[in-house]
Amino acid sequence: MRNVVPDLIICFIVIVTVTVVRLVSNILHESLGVGPGTIPAAIVVDGVAVFREEQTLTLSQLIDRRSKEYSWLIRLSVNTFGYLCVFVPGVLIYKYTRRIKYLERSDKSPFSNVIRFCFGGASDGERADGRGQDKGGKSGNSMRDFILLLWCLFGLMTSYLTWGVLQEKIMTQEYENADKKKAHFKDSQFLVFTNRVLGFMITAVYLTVRKQLKQRAPLYKFSYASFSNIMSAWFQYEALKFVNFPTQVLAKSCKIIPVMMMGKIISRNKYEFYEYLTAIMISVGMIFFLTGSTDESKTTAMTTLTGVLLLICYMTFDSFTSNWQGELFKTYSMSSIQMMCGVNLFSTLFTAASLSMQGGFSSSLEFAAEHPKFVLDCVVLSISSAIGQLFIFYTIATFGAVVFTIIMTLRQAIAILLSCLIYKHSISFLGIVGVMIVFLAIFLRVYCNQRLKAIKRRHAGTTEGSSALVGKPRLNV
Repeated sequence: MRNVVPDLIICFIVIVTVTVVRLVSNILHESLGVGPGTIPAAIVVDGVAVFREEQTLTLSQLIDRRSKEYSWLIRLSVNTFGYLCVFVPGVLIYKYTRRIKYLERSDKSPFSNVIRFCFGGASDGERADGRGQDKGGKSGNSMRDFILLLWCLFGLMTSYLTWGVLQEKIMTQEYENADKKKAHFKDSQFLVFTNRVLGFMITAVYLTVRKQLKQRAPLYKFSYASFSNIMSAWFQYEALKFVNFPTQVLAKSCKIIPVMMMGKIISRNKYEFYEYLTAIMISVGMIFFLTGSTDESKTTAMTTLTGVLLLICYMTFDSFTSNWQGELFKTYSMSSIQMMCGVNLFSTLFTAASLSMQGGFSSSLEFAAEHPKFVLDCVVLSISSAIGQLFIFYTIATFGAVVFTIIMTLRQAIAILLSCLIYKHSISFLGIVGVMIVFLAIFLRVYCNQRLKAIKRRHAGTTEGSSALVGKPRLNV
């Protein structure tokens, strides 16, 4: 007879988690809301204003009522708690199944298959075989390569320029409802959810059609990259409430610095002199840009400091994501689409859990129902984000990382120009100098990287030729 006690214990962990979530959610309602989370509505009776509780507010709406300067910190804390409600029980179940050797049991059921899918890994042979790993390179047909390059250029430019324009519009512009009342959309996490759920659906369909759904890595391994990915995306959206889009685009170039730091910490990487030099140049250019593009009439020291802090958090989490994904690629030899599918799956679970706890779904859908233009912008934003990710992987696999970096650098320059034209951002001469320094440093980094690789290849070829010459017997004539 099958032993169901482990299954019951796992279910008990899930039930306790749901109970704790409900309890904490109610406590937060009480501490942030008016009474149990309601908003008083005034009714005039015989010339006297009578207040009654009319609308029950969600936790997300209660947070939005706080001052913008620190409401993001409250929302960050609540979001993180929502993510932990998925992560912590996952860790407990993982530890429990390892201790009782749950995965080694011979009896199988749908429930145990789910546990194996989440925590079971591939064998060492499957890890090292290298199948599914994307390799950059050209096909050898120059005309076909040129057409493919134009296709990648068009896809990346179109998808990410559209994504950038809509991202700034949703987070900074007001939407008008049928009564001509204007309001801002404030829940960044809902945008992260829509982007990730669409990305997961597209990649899941692709892997199903190609019959590549089986993962070599244990599914939980994707959760770390997923957590850092949604945190970086959330910080990116929130930063637009405090800094303009051109500032955010240039700040992404500074991502090289935390990536190098994370590479040192996680992978023990060593870097060349030119890499440190270009990192310093990017930092200097960013300082020039921030100094020369600040609108004194609209910003204060508090909002500028908050925006910079959010951008630093974005770059830190994003750099961890890329380094962790690099380790997974090396260890499990998976394809980029499998990586995208696994990360987006956990991102969907994390954000869905947090939104459910806060009532973010109901408040966001209520805003969408009142503002139809927001629905269109949100859908196009999510589609362009998902298509852009696919173009990223295809471009790197076909032409390599260097071509991709050049295209994305050009895209950043055009994105800054578009943002300034559409949303009327002003940049001084010092800010323009800062932009030029940043892009010069990026192209210098790409050039030095390629030059160093060419020197190493030439040196390796010379060494092999010398060895062959030494080993070859001479003929005496």
